[in-house]
Amino acid sequence: MTDSTKLIVSHAPFYRDACTVMKRSYLIMAAALVALIPGWVMFGAPAVGVSALAVASALFWELIANTLMKQQPTVGDGNAAMVGLILSMLLPATAPWWMVITGTFVAVIMGKVAFGGIGGNPFCPPALSAAVLTVSWPSLMNFNGMLVDYDMLWTMVDPLVNVKFFGAEMADLYAPMELLMGHQAGGIGAVCGAGLIAGGIFLMIRGINRWEVSLSFLAGAFISAWLFNMSNPDLYAGPVFHLLSGYTLVAAFFLATEDASSPVNVIPMLIYGFGGGVLTVLIRNKGAWVDGALFAVLLMNLANPILDMIRPKALGKV
Repeated sequence: MTDSTKLIVSHAPFYRDACTVMKRSYLIMAAALVALIPGWVMFGAPAVGVSALAVASALFWELIANTLMKQQPTVGDGNAAMVGLILSMLLPATAPWWMVITGTFVAVIMGKVAFGGIGGNPFCPPALSAAVLTVSWPSLMNFNGMLVDYDMLWTMVDPLVNVKFFGAEMADLYAPMELLMGHQAGGIGAVCGAGLIAGGIFLMIRGINRWEVSLSFLAGAFISAWLFNMSNPDLYAGPVFHLLSGYTLVAAFFLATEDASSPVNVIPMLIYGFGGGVLTVLIRNKGAWVDGALFAVLLMNLANPILDMIRPKALGKV
């Protein structure tokens, strides 16, 4: 008979409802596909190949880890597949096979398994992996260099590169509707703003994403971009441009909201998301990197344990 006096404690997050890990993973993948499918249509078969290889290799790395640690296989919960699919959203259609496999190794093994698996990771695995790839092989993660004249069919230029090096007037070349429909160079699942917004709204309605993180992230990016633009309209692009270009929407709906690396209390979530949005624009405008969303998410992941110490006073405590 089970001893009811013993307390069983598991990894955070501790909030529990009827949604299983498998169900959450597949719902997030369904939302990601809303943005990925337009990317597959735009970039063609190579983009589909990158996504398929990312999912397959992520499953492979998790199965290898289960085997080496003599654990029951956990690939059936869909978490590894979800990590691989979200990582593929951040990669260019021209990503070589070895870089995709390296990326999923970093995400699954170094970003999740090394910290004890689901719930123990301090960083968002896809964001960590994409940041490592960006720092290690910047030329291969350079959308402007990799996708211009891609197959002689794709001639769009990365809008962030144009604005970074040629000034805010270049942002006028990109109408908001064009950015929403994916007329820009970028990651496979990051170019279609409309798909990302639709997927993000779906996840918030289903309760998978906390709206406090996503909306405060967008608010932080909007306000900081607006202040920069007001200070020097010739040098810094406006807030709408920053919201619809680069990784901003991916970070707001799929990276910053990762369960284990984001806060669980309301006020910390608002601070966490707002800080991520501010850092994204700050790194873009003042930093060395064209897109600061990945690094902003990772920096806020570091601050997460401190932020989550801000919590309501316990009942009965003076």
